[in-house]
Amino acid sequence: MITLCGFAVSGYYNKLKLILLEKDVSFRERLVYPWERDSFAQSSPLGKIPFVETEYGALSESQVILEYLEERYPEKPMYPKDPFARAKCRELIQHLELNAEWVARRLYKESFFGGAVSQEDKREAKERLPMGLAAVAQFSCFSPYILGPSFTAADCAAYMHFLNIRITTQNIFGEDTLDRYFPGLTEYTHLMETRPHLRRVMAEREAALAAFLALDVKYDG
Repeated sequence: MITLCGFAVSGYYNKLKLILLEKDVSFRERLVYPWERDSFAQSSPLGKIPFVETEYGALSESQVILEYLEERYPEKPMYPKDPFARAKCRELIQHLELNAEWVARRLYKESFFGGAVSQEDKREAKERLPMGLAAVAQFSCFSPYILGPSFTAADCAAYMHFLNIRITTQNIFGEDTLDRYFPGLTEYTHLMETRPHLRRVMAEREAALAAFLALDVKYDG
């Protein structure tokens, strides 16, 4: 059985959790906080979460884990069948995570965890984030899902990362940067929130966030 290890406030953790639920894969969860990295270095050498434990060993990096789940449990695929459409799905996830979410992530220390981010980091994020979001917007169609009529892995990633980017840009810059690039995002968000598995993931995210805040721990992100 798969054990999903990490911190249920993480967008990457919740991306994988939603995929596991949508694929109807049996799994367990194990709470691992990022600052406990010394305890799981054998499973995730850079101390990143999430990671998974399988009967064969551990895997780290969320996109690697997604690819493994697709190959190991093909009955309910989260990628399109056509090879080019599959590649386009991966392309969108790549742009979203590397060129948008990872830029916004530099601000999470202040946005979510009560720390402070330098003005230089804020200025650089404000300059770079629009480029990443514009690339994601170029590949998105919201008709009604982000890549077309079918729900895919790209939707699992997009909902989670859009949420954190929206909160962060509102907290740091006083505006929702997503509004400039995704005019159909409100309708898309409402559609996604009709999915029972997503509602479960988000309810459990709120509980995890409350538990984290109760710890009164300063985390650098």
